[in-house]
Amino acid sequence: MPNLLTTMALFAGFFSIISAMGENFYASAIGIYTAMLLDGIDGRVARLLNVESDFGKEFDSLSDMLCFGITPSIVIYQWASPVLFNYGEDIQRLGWVATFVYTVCAACRLARFNANHQTRDKKYFQGLPSPPAASCIAAITWLSQIYPIQDFWVVIIAISLPVVLGTTMVSNLSYFSFKDFSLIEKLPFGKFLSVPLLIALVAINPPVILFSLFIAYFFASPAFRLIKHFRK
Repeated sequence: MPNLLTTMALFAGFFSIISAMGENFYASAIGIYTAMLLDGIDGRVARLLNVESDFGKEFDSLSDMLCFGITPSIVIYQWASPVLFNYGEDIQRLGWVATFVYTVCAACRLARFNANHQTRDKKYFQGLPSPPAASCIAAITWLSQIYPIQDFWVVIIAISLPVVLGTTMVSNLSYFSFKDFSLIEKLPFGKFLSVPLLIALVAINPPVILFSLFIAYFFASPAFRLIKHFRK
């Protein structure tokens, strides 16, 4: 069952690439978010059913590399390539170099995660996790289908965003992992109520709310680090 969920996540990432190649960025964003959802539950299902295996861990890691390392790079480059082409070959090269930086950083992030799995604090991730980084790119491309973005800003986003996300993934910033959320333990009523409220909130305007949630998560770690620094 867990490996089936991982395979479904892999398909969602592959579907996202195919959709981006067809310039259907709404579908490509849905593919990335679907992969995020499946990636978030396959490990928990494996632990719940007590069927964890080394194969499953390696399979999940390879799926993550495709869904959150390669797919977002292709999606944002496909999204920006018509505009980058109009700005000349040098800008176009900067675009694919930036997306390559993202891909390399995602690979390094996953390799570090696998190498440190015995010693790391389960409550926190070292560096920005690759799924939220991918969600940012998905949200941007989805938003552009609803709210037109000027060509100048498309170029800025395509060149700077992958680099910023990539370098944050390999940084030493600590991000909350939500690993303490259990599928079998009873939830306090307040936490239980927050789930349907969050779903309702996202349903109001999915790309805007999802992008806002990413921004809040992205800046939470630097903000807490600054607060801790000034308290000292």
